[in-house]
Parts: sequence; C-alpha cells; structure tokens
Amino acid sequence: MTTDTETSPSTEHNSSTTNDADMKVTINPQRATTLTSNLEHIQQCISSALSPQPARSSTPRLVAVSKLKPASDILALHKPPTSQQHFGENYVQELLEKSKLLPSSIRWHFIGGLQSNKASHLARDVDSLWAVESIDSEKKATLLNKGRSERNTRLNDSTPLNVFIQVNTSGEDSKSGVAPDSSELVSLAKHIRESCENLHLQGLMTIGAIARSKATTPETENEDFICLRETRDKLAKELEIDKDKLELSMGMSEDFEGAIRQGSNEVRVGSTIFGERPAKKDARVLEDTEAEKK
Repeated sequence: MTTDTETSPSTEHNSSTTNDADMKVTINPQRATTLTSNLEHIQQCISSALSPQPARSSTPRLVAVSKLKPASDILALHKPPTSQQHFGENYVQELLEKSKLLPSSIRWHFIGGLQSNKASHLARDVDSLWAVESIDSEKKATLLNKGRSERNTRLNDSTPLNVFIQVNTSGEDSKSGVAPDSSELVSLAKHIRESCENLHLQGLMTIGAIARSKATTPETENEDFICLRETRDKLAKELEIDKDKLELSMGMSEDFEGAIRQGSNEVRVGSTIFGERPAKKDARVLEDTEAEKK
C-alpha cells in the first residue's frame, strides 16, 4: 500500500509577491518559457487524441502533477499565457505549504496515498482543495467530510469537496485502492453519497501497471483503462445513476493519450511537463536563489 509518510520539502519565506499572497515566489523567465512550451505540447497531444473520436461534451481535464517541484514552477504555469488551473500533489505537508504561498485561484488535487490521520487536516486546511483522488475506505471519506465541514464553516462556504474512489485495476500489492467489482466499492460509493454531505463523488481513479502503460499504443488498449471504464459503468447501475455522472481519472505521462481514447475525463501529467523530479530529500517548495535571499 502506498503511504503518505513524508519529510516536508523545506520552505524559506522570502522574494517578489504573487497576486494573492504576500509570500515571495520568484519565477525564472527561461524556466517559465520551457514549462509553457511543455504544457502547450501536452494540450496539443490531448486535442490530437480527441480528434478521431465522436464529439465529447468536454475536453479532458489536465492535472499538472507538481509534486516535489518548486512553487515558482506552479506559479509560472498558473499565470498567463497558459493559466493552468489544476495541479496535483502527493504529500500533505508539501501541499499545505504550497497552498499558503500560491494564489487561491489554483485548484489543488491530492493524488497520493492518504493516511487516515491526515485526512481531516488536508480537507480543513487547504482552502482551495478541489479534489482528493485516492479515497479507498469509508473511514477516510468520513474524516475528509469532517475536515471539509470545518473548512466550510470557517470560510462561510458550502462547496463540497470532490472525491474519486481509487480502484486497484492491476491487482498489484504495491497499489492502493479497492478491488473492481467488489462490495467494498459499492458500499464506499453509497457511504460518500448518502452519509458525507460535504463530499461529492466525482468518479473513479486508477494508477495502472507500469508495464501496461508502456505497452499502450493507438493499436493496443490498456487493460487497466478498460477495467476502470467497465467498473464505472457497473457502479453507476448499482447507484441507479447515469454513468456520465461518474468521471474517469486515468492516464499519466506515459499513456494519457491512450486513456483519452478510452474515455478518460481527466489525465494527470507530471514529468512530461516539469521534467525529472528531484529526490524527496532535495525538494524545495521555495528555491534557494540569490533573488529570494534579498
């Protein structure tokens, strides 16, 4: 099982101000140009993957996975010309730090393995948390519901937190998630819909097998994507709702185009946009630049 044991990337509260915060995040123009080019390339690939398909009601949502990357990278893509809104993080403490530094207009997705003892904290303290994509137990859903209630009371808001149930489509022991076609999946979905008034069941998510991702081509369908789609369709029948009411979050840097061809409503792309990630011990929320020291 994936866990969220973490040593938080260090922060140093220094440099020029963002639109929404007094904290100082310096953008390197050359780095920003590279990131913008990478993001625009991914957007073009998404459009190309959509083009042979019948008309869809919406373009798949792109979540830029920014874990272990500095706040300056995120701000560079959130500002025009790209104005990217959705960013994904894997570690609770890192997300908390970034959310305090960066504009509240960012829509944060938590996509990592979530420990129960951090669920309430996450939902309560990240004000612009848009979705948690790794729900795999009723206990975690209940704790997220509690944290979101406290956040909404503090902000005088009533917006529910979107959640995805993580499904272990590959059956690997190293992957979190409930089993497809399991009674646990149905009971968890019903619990969210019926007992968690501060949560909204957005859909299902999977992190498929790496080997299947690498083997995905226009001619080869990914078994994990087929499994998640079929699981969604069966769950919708159990819940007596239209299947389009449940999104599919599947596809990453290696295979997002194949996921779109299989009907994914959201893709999570990190390294293709941001480049290779540093080791966790070397990650910094604020980069240690001379400009930030002044």
